Amino acid sequence: MRKSVKSLLFVGGLLLFSLSNAQTKESPLTQEQIDVKKKAAAEEKAKLPKPYHPEANAEADIQNAVKLAKKEHKNVIIQAGGNWCIWCLRFNNYVQQTPELKQIVDDNYVYYHLNWSPENKNEKIFSKYDNPGAKYGYPVFMVLDENGKLIHTQDSSILEEGSGYSLEKVKDFFNSWKSKKS
Repeated sequence: MRKSVKSLLFVGGLLLFSLSNAQTKESPLTQEQIDVKKKAAAEEKAKLPKPYHPEANAEADIQNAVKLAKKEHKNVIIQAGGNWCIWCLRFNNYVQQTPELKQIVDDNYVYYHLNWSPENKNEKIFSKYDNPGAKYGYPVFMVLDENGKLIHTQDSSILEEGSGYSLEKVKDFFNSWKSKKS
């Protein structure tokens, strides 16, 4: 655990260093510009649906998702993250508001939002799946087959485009991991 916390701090420091250097090579942002960006992000986050539930019994919920997936011959997608994570909320909203993606998900998956937050880090569940959030950040996706076996872990940054997500990349991800039986 200490190693992963140290790794996160190290990677976070490198990222912060890279971002600060990248900004200084271009014109640095003024404090006013930074404040405007923070305010816009906070307003966006406030408007988006909050699909994560820190109080949920994730272990039982995932077992129920697997049972339903088996019954319906679907796979399970676990979207790990939290209501604090704007990229997690953006992805959820993007899928829900894009009919083509929503249809692929509804037809082929049982979907579960696994919470990771200071209120509930769900450490037991995350360790079962090799702590992908520590490796990739959030959101991160785990695809389980209808028997609950982990068959794929997806880094969400690969699906990004600009300040959102790429329709083609997200479609490819969902289509690549749907059950062969559905």
